[in-house]
Order: sequence, then structure tokens, then C-alpha cells
Amino acid sequence: MEFEKTTEKPSNYNHLEKMSVNELLMSINQEDKTIPLAVEKAIPQIEILVTEIVFKLQNGGRLFYIGSGTSGRLGIVDASECPPTFGVNDDLVIGIIAGGDKAIRKAVENAEDSIEQGWIDLQSYLISDKDVLIGIAASGTTPYVLGALEKANQHRISTGCITMNLASPLSKLAKFPIVVTVGPEFVTGSSRMKAGTAQKLVLNMISTAAMIKLGKIKDNKMIDMQLTNQKLIERGSIMIAAELRIALDEAQKLLLKYGSVRKAIDNHHSKQ
Repeated sequence: MEFEKTTEKPSNYNHLEKMSVNELLMSINQEDKTIPLAVEKAIPQIEILVTEIVFKLQNGGRLFYIGSGTSGRLGIVDASECPPTFGVNDDLVIGIIAGGDKAIRKAVENAEDSIEQGWIDLQSYLISDKDVLIGIAASGTTPYVLGALEKANQHRISTGCITMNLASPLSKLAKFPIVVTVGPEFVTGSSRMKAGTAQKLVLNMISTAAMIKLGKIKDNKMIDMQLTNQKLIERGSIMIAAELRIALDEAQKLLLKYGSVRKAIDNHHSKQ
């Protein structure tokens, strides 16, 4: 199949600068409505990758995201949200961006153009064949990401990808590719828009489904969440009160004593 960058195709809308604010917003929203349907078509691919991730993490492995620009930032966001949401260690899900941490806030010139640097950056984490590496690149052509996945394949590391272009180099390189075809952007080539939204949706699905299968959720509740603010302490207390059928103030005392919803419930049960 011939490779066509649909993410770079001209927008379906012309003369954007002549549109009213309402026309702009309605048109962007119209495009955004197509994204969940595009993601739905990729669910069989997502399922295969999540199954591999669960297997690896159950056997002591880690999950790595690697990307540049918007793609790299989205991977870092998802990785950084796993510890507070699911109570996992900071080094279980790791996000890496071309150009390093300073690239999270500001674009780093030419950072994505090195085909060697991605693998070099992964070396500081001692990545091994116990781990999973997911390359994130809307175009599917980012050298930084391609180089990292190519080296990972050579070291028999499980590789996945999230890209928006069918038959792209990245989708061919990854052992477990995810391709979500969202079509041209509202602003031509601005892949922070539909492509970025699709990537965020897929990342949410991957990490949430994997953590549920790893036992980090009970029923539908975040029983391992970190108690990083008063809102979460209140939420945790309500969970414990409902589960143990005790008063809310007693539940909060248990929560603060044991530090997590799971530990509070388990310790209360063990003393019954």
C-alpha cells in the first residue's frame, strides 16, 4: 500500500480567517465528532497491545511512551497520571519526549530529527525485553521515534505505536501498531487537533484498561489513588464508608491512618 500522509492533507475548510467565531467553533466541533468513531475502528489493535502490556507488567516489566512535540507531551501526561490515579510507582509508566523535560513547555529545535537520540534517551532507564515501548507520532515518520523502535525491536522489546497515517513507517515498524485515521486537520497539518485528541483517547484506553486488569480498580473505584488533596481524601472516605458501612468521620480516620482506600478496607476486615 502506498503511504499517504492524511495528517498533512489540506483542510476541508477554506478561508478560516473570514469565519465568525461561531463558525470556527462549530466547524472545529464538527471535525471533532468524527474522532471517537475513528478510534472505535482501532479497538481490535488497541486490545492486542493492551493484552501484551498487561502480560509484561504482570511479569515485572514497565511501559514506556516515546514521542516528540504534542505526541511526546501526551505520553508524559498519561504516564504522570498513573501514580496518583492507580497508586503505582513512578517508574512503572514512563513518558519520554524528544528534547528532554524542557520540551514539555517549549519546542526544542530539531529535537525530533535525530534517529539515534530516542534510543540513547531510553538507555538511561535500562530498558529491556521485559518492557513495552509505545512510539507516539501522528505522522508516523518522526526519526526520533522510528530510531527508538527500530533499536527496541533489535533488542526483542515489545513495541507498539499510536499513529494517524495508514501504512506509515512507524506502523510497519511496531510489532503492535495502532492506527487511527482521523483525516485532514481543521488547520492544515496542525496535528495537535484531531490527531492529538485521538492520541489522548487511545492513551486513556491503554493505561486505564491495563491498570484495571492489574487489579488497581475495585468495582469502578480508584481504591489505590494517592491522597494528594482534600478532594481525594473526601472521595476516599466516602468509598470506605460505603464499603464498610460505617460513619464518614470514622472512614476518614481509617483512610488517614492507613494511607489508601485499599489498605484501610483490608486492615479493617482483618481486625473483624
